[in-house]
Amino acid sequence: MTAERIDGKAFAALLRERVGALAGQFEQKAGRKAGLAVVLVGEDPASQVYVRSKHKATVAAGMESFEHRLPVDTSEADLLALVEQLNGDDAVDGILVQLPLPDHLDEQAVIASISPDKDVDGFHVTNAGRLAVGQHGFVPCTPLGCMMLLTDRLGDLSGLEAVVIGRSNIVGKPMAQLLLDANATVTIAHSRTKDLPSVVKRADIVVAAVGRAEMVKAEWLKEGATVIDVGINRLPPAEGEEKGRLVGDVDYAGAEGIAGAITPVPGGVGPMTIAVLLRNTLVAAHRNAGLEVPQSL
Repeated sequence: MTAERIDGKAFAALLRERVGALAGQFEQKAGRKAGLAVVLVGEDPASQVYVRSKHKATVAAGMESFEHRLPVDTSEADLLALVEQLNGDDAVDGILVQLPLPDHLDEQAVIASISPDKDVDGFHVTNAGRLAVGQHGFVPCTPLGCMMLLTDRLGDLSGLEAVVIGRSNIVGKPMAQLLLDANATVTIAHSRTKDLPSVVKRADIVVAAVGRAEMVKAEWLKEGATVIDVGINRLPPAEGEEKGRLVGDVDYAGAEGIAGAITPVPGGVGPMTIAVLLRNTLVAAHRNAGLEVPQSL
């Protein structure tokens, strides 16, 4: 058996296309474009790449992109003042402060300062609480993207056993909550879990989000399991290579012969994150404008 390859890149392209079409309809109804504000503090190279990608994708989807690039020595008071300004700006539907922040800034205080109704990253404690009790809020983009891939592949998840490896606030915990809301039976595994291979072995769905290259081995998997690999790790370069190849948290080559379906790295979960960010921004725009959110979002 060779596992089906879950093509996150293709799914994300379709989602972005749908968001673009609905963004045009929103503009006609609201008399303005949906708007996403991205705040970057400092000059971290990876963060600069992410911000450029988000700007390009936002504009391509027919939405307004507001970029705020601040020097690395920006004070916390000045950053919070900018966020407060964006909270009150009716042209801005979503606010994203690019992480990580410089060490002298309190990430939690900055996240807490964003209006929960503009927190399209889904990191605010209010949105975490809304997810926990089943209310409408914003869910972090990566786990929501994973959930879209799972339901597209499997349909109804009721009664399936799911194991989430990793318990971060950004991926592991919200992923588990989404699976629970879909009536799966959920186990959150982590570094202190006893006999992790046996825990994973019983799972119909495995979501690996632990940040350790190829940690999950093929023999850990139940035959036919659906595997969502959130990890992205760069291996040391082999002889003759300038840089090492990217791999996930799952041994893809081995897992292909056991799993029923699996996301590749790259090209699996990664492309979904920005696509879902655009989706969340358009949802926020509809809510902020008092318009009904389209069911297809």
